[in-house]
Amino acid sequence: MSRSTIHRILEEADLKPHRSAYWLNSHAPDFGARAREISQLYLDAPRLWQLGELVVSTDEKTGILIRRRKHPTRPIRPGQPRLREHEYERLGMRQLSASFCVPTGQVAYDLSLTHNGADFCAHLRHAVTELPEAERYHWVVDNNRTHSTPAVCALVAELSGLTLDERELKTGKARRAWLSEPEHKHAFHFTPAHGSWLNQVEMFFGVLTRRLLARDDFVSVEAFVGRLAEWLDYYNREKAHPYKWTYAGTPLVRDTPFEQTRKQQRRGRAFFGPRPQCFERLFYPPRPYHRAVPA
Repeated sequence: MSRSTIHRILEEADLKPHRSAYWLNSHAPDFGARAREISQLYLDAPRLWQLGELVVSTDEKTGILIRRRKHPTRPIRPGQPRLREHEYERLGMRQLSASFCVPTGQVAYDLSLTHNGADFCAHLRHAVTELPEAERYHWVVDNNRTHSTPAVCALVAELSGLTLDERELKTGKARRAWLSEPEHKHAFHFTPAHGSWLNQVEMFFGVLTRRLLARDDFVSVEAFVGRLAEWLDYYNREKAHPYKWTYAGTPLVRDTPFEQTRKQQRRGRAFFGPRPQCFERLFYPPRPYHRAVPA
């Protein structure tokens, strides 16, 4: 077959073999319930803040590579973008721990050489003093092992004024259950498996990557640390704001990029009716997805 024939067949069937997209389905049995719980916590954050309860989203951005370009970067000029040499020298690596205050948008952070339970405890202690003071704290974290170590439980017990029996918290599951108890002054809310994107601080990490880390050309590690501190001070002073959370906790199984593409093409062509065409019913049979149960 000729190239035009192959192109026409693929175009009619809405197939794009040259493209791929990441997709990961969470098999956690309680994914829907926990996703709705965290989403509702984000929506209630302004009201809870007025009642003295603070919602905080915490995570780590690991493996930040500090690089120095072998040749000087040429600044932007009229009609020409910023020119950056592709060859670089590695100066080191840092781990960034950040806590995003959901109702205000303020960020508390720590830089460290390692990523372990002791670093997370140090960040928690610093974030409590850096963020606005509250009567209760709700910490949204993922299921990383560093977030549920015995040291974290001891720190939460210290900050909450509780007595801790370490003999009952020998397993990670028991420690996560204890940290999630709503009666504590510092209550943890763990995202479901493969659901770390439910953590709002990931949105802040995206802003940090686009605005600062993507322009990675630092003369030294000290220059990187100073530039990061300067940028975060500017962000907290001028750009900090709460994010608008629109995800309601419903399954995402029907909202795939390819289905959206077919819907958009169907709306844009007059001869496409609402009923799928014959080739669509042949290539795209009904998928065995479970729809959300109406509340």
